Amino acid sequence: MGQKGFFTDTTVCIGCKACEVACKQWNQLPDDGFHFTGMSYDQTGALGASTWRHVAFVERPVPMPGVSTAIADFSWLMMSDVCKHCQRAGCLEACPTGAIIRTEFDTVYVQPDVCNGCGYCVAACPFGVVSRREDDGRAWKCTLCYDRLGEGMTPACAKACPTESIVFGDLEVLHARAEARVESLHARGLTDAYLYGKDAVNQPGTGGLNAFFLLVDRPEVYNLPPDPVVPTMKARESWTAVAVGALGMAAAALGAVWLGKERRG
Repeated sequence: MGQKGFFTDTTVCIGCKACEVACKQWNQLPDDGFHFTGMSYDQTGALGASTWRHVAFVERPVPMPGVSTAIADFSWLMMSDVCKHCQRAGCLEACPTGAIIRTEFDTVYVQPDVCNGCGYCVAACPFGVVSRREDDGRAWKCTLCYDRLGEGMTPACAKACPTESIVFGDLEVLHARAEARVESLHARGLTDAYLYGKDAVNQPGTGGLNAFFLLVDRPEVYNLPPDPVVPTMKARESWTAVAVGALGMAAAALGAVWLGKERRG
């Protein structure tokens, strides 16, 4: 089947949220309610157990290169966020029941009939994508429309995107398209454009993302971690630190016993 994924070009996202609606419709996700955050024009907030696609609105007091506004320096950054389907997936490694698997499309999928709601995957995701639903306690996230892929169909969000900000396809093809797009933007003066999470060289802490992004500002501006690391990658260092600490305590205990004998002698 090959490696499948998303390339999201944030420079052509218009914030229409068609991807959010299409995702909810196809996957029959429950309503999140109607809330005003009071902090942004974005009315849906964040990714969650019932929101598998979320278009973030970032208002920043910085003009886009080559674009002038009549009132003040200002620009919108919009990004359709989603599960990253990491090459090294912390959620999958942390799952004790085998509910989270890697599919034949190289995507990461939660099997709801196996999930026991323990929540280990929630803590293991460096992006904060996985969460549990209040009504059933189980973990949920984007499946990259696994059922549609099985029928040779495009994921609902990419199908609905009117500007091709979200592009679905073979990873190798997406990488080539993304690199060409960055070169094109640089040639037009938008030299801040870069790719986030394209591969293991680009993002060693996750081994690269099957859902990667073209950004024009720091990751933190988009509410993305600048250097995400799967927790298990730190396991070796942690166990080494524990072993060194244990050896130190043993040496101190032996030293105390030896000193005690010397004084009694």
